[in-house]
This record gives sequence, C-alpha cells and structure tokens, in this order.
Amino acid sequence: MHNIAANGSHIYARIISFVNFAKLAQSYLPMTSQTTGAAAEAVADRKTAKYAPLTQSYLFVPIAVETMGDINRVGKEFLSDLGRRITQMTNEKREGAFLFQHLSMVIQRYNTVAIQGTSALTSPEDEL
Repeated sequence: MHNIAANGSHIYARIISFVNFAKLAQSYLPMTSQTTGAAAEAVADRKTAKYAPLTQSYLFVPIAVETMGDINRVGKEFLSDLGRRITQMTNEKREGAFLFQHLSMVIQRYNTVAIQGTSALTSPEDEL
C-alpha cells in the first residue's frame, strides 16, 4: 500500500507492509514463550531490513500481526494514529475501535482460508 502525504512543505510517500503469520509455528515458539509480541517484533524487524533501501526515499511502516492478535509496536502506533486521524475527520469517537475490529475480521478470514488450504478435500462419503 502506498500513501502520499504532505508534511509542512515536504511531500513524502509512505509504504506499508502488512504480514499475518502463525506465532505458534515451531520457529517462533522459543521467543513467544518468553515475551508476548516477540514474534511480531522479529517479523517486523525482518521486513524493515528487507525494505531498508526504500527508507531513503520513503517512510516505511511494517505491520506484523500474530495469528493470536499481537501487533508489533510500530504497527500498532501507526494503526492507532490512523484511527485518531479518521476520528478527527468523521467525528465518530469509535473509529479507532472499528479499525481494529475490521483488521481482526480480515485476519480471521485469512486464517480460515489458510487452514482450509492445508486440509485435504473430503467428500460426504469419506465422512461415513
């Protein structure tokens, strides 16, 4: 997602990278068993390193969301700020909550599709 915004006399482009991943994956268990949100921070750090060359020309915001709900610190700050800005534009005080609820629904839908994609297809006869 690309976003162009004006900040005073400067115009900059913001690149947002969103990733949803399974925090219960074997590779994340050592860190997630010790600290909540550790996997989200690790994934966000990897995304930041991957897109480091772009940060000279763009503002980069990694948003890493763990399957069970944790969001990396920078991503959460960005989404909270976005919710505040939407609230200022609409005068609807619940816009921030609506944004996080919508994000939660998108993640649930993604997880459903991902889980369905990993199971073998069965016919009604197979269930008997």
